[in-house]
Amino acid sequence: MRAIVFDFDGLILDTEQPIYRSWLEVYSAHGQELPFDRWMQTVGSSNAAFDPRANLEERLGRALTQEVLDERMRRRTELVLEQAVLPGVAELAAAARGIGLKTGVASSSSQSWVRDHLERLGILGLFECIRCRDDVKQVKPAPDLFLAALECLGIAPGEAVAIEDSPNGVLAAKAAGMLCVAVPNVITSGQDLSRADVVLPSLAGATPESLAASLGLTVSRCESGSSPVEETRPA
Repeated sequence: MRAIVFDFDGLILDTEQPIYRSWLEVYSAHGQELPFDRWMQTVGSSNAAFDPRANLEERLGRALTQEVLDERMRRRTELVLEQAVLPGVAELAAAARGIGLKTGVASSSSQSWVRDHLERLGILGLFECIRCRDDVKQVKPAPDLFLAALECLGIAPGEAVAIEDSPNGVLAAKAAGMLCVAVPNVITSGQDLSRADVVLPSLAGATPESLAASLGLTVSRCESGSSPVEETRPA
């Protein structure tokens, strides 16, 4: 194992509950139920499979007001800002960098969303390369994001491990030819993650060595290790 590529939403930061809750509150305020099974189609991907706004507007027979949409965004932001880095993520990324492994992020969200939160949380420098929906033609479950991250890192799929929280993310990692560790969160805990090579309840206490061992791999260390250096974002 020479690299670890992390998902972002729901794996590094729990943004999925806040986004779901913000829409749930809008649906409830309009006397409607948000279908959880339909919502799950968007987790780890995009709203292409299910658009909560379009779905609610179709039910109501009218467009949502800008005031409602603005309040939903304000509420989402408020809830996200209450979240801390999920347990074990920063420690694992720092340990990986410390022994010379390469680290990256592959996310179906935007570059600005991912980078702004990583910077706010003080962990942007732990990741050498960040690839997001801005950088590829197709988001997860297509393999494009992982393949783009691996190309950026200069690592072959068989030398890297993906860490994901959702079925869409797991499918993307496997389609890219990577081994995948799934770490479900509150939103994805009831979903089918059987395509993952290993499922862990949390990354708390995880090390590069323990992660590699769980997959039957060994860690390819650099003799002198390396310190976190952030990628220069392409123009």
